[in-house]
Amino acid sequence: MQYGMHAGPRVRGAALAMAAMSAATLLMTACQPGPEAAGSGTGSPSGTAKKPAASAPGSPTTAKPSGGTGASAKPAGDSSPKAPASVPATATPATKTKTCAAESMKAFMYQADVRPSGTGTGAAVVEFTNMSGATCALKGYPTVAGAANGSPEKNKPLTVTGTGPSAQVVLTPAAKAWVKLTFVQVQGEADGYCVSGSTPVSYPTLVVGLPSSGAHQLAIEGGGVVAECDDKVTVTAVTAKKPA
Repeated sequence: MQYGMHAGPRVRGAALAMAAMSAATLLMTACQPGPEAAGSGTGSPSGTAKKPAASAPGSPTTAKPSGGTGASAKPAGDSSPKAPASVPATATPATKTKTCAAESMKAFMYQADVRPSGTGTGAAVVEFTNMSGATCALKGYPTVAGAANGSPEKNKPLTVTGTGPSAQVVLTPAAKAWVKLTFVQVQGEADGYCVSGSTPVSYPTLVVGLPSSGAHQLAIEGGGVVAECDDKVTVTAVTAKKPA
């Protein structure tokens, strides 16, 4: 009986000691910061703030465009078309071929194959050859005047009517150009007559001029005179094609 009485208090003491240890453990656990508390604040658990990772050398940096009106830079390697640099205009005047001078031209006149029917001259062709060593040009309709031999200043201008288009004809050295003269034809035999009733006229030579290229006194090749009516002539402009 005495053994049992002494054993009871010792058991109760051990139980109390174990309860005290459990309470101390719970108290220590309650004092530890939770996950939420560990994540709050400005410092890391070790007390050292983390620095942002530095950009690797040569890595592109994205820049936001500014609000100004200046042009934004394009990224390297951009393949979009580039505007060409402006080039100042060159004030180069258009070249113009020099007009042939009278002294540089050789001219002769012959009766045309195609002419009005009759007994007079009917039509004649004047051929011009560039005798100079340089390229030159002729253009326009000729003037025509009847003249005596050796007296070009005592000539009688004929009334000239131009026909067909006029264009510049460029003559290299030795190149040729032509004009055709068609007269009012003389009819009949012997001295002949004019349909208009006027008297036929004969000229030993003609003075044929070209715009800005002087004039040439010419006789019909092979002899003879230029017989015509009414002192009228229809002319073509200078042409590079030989007329019939």
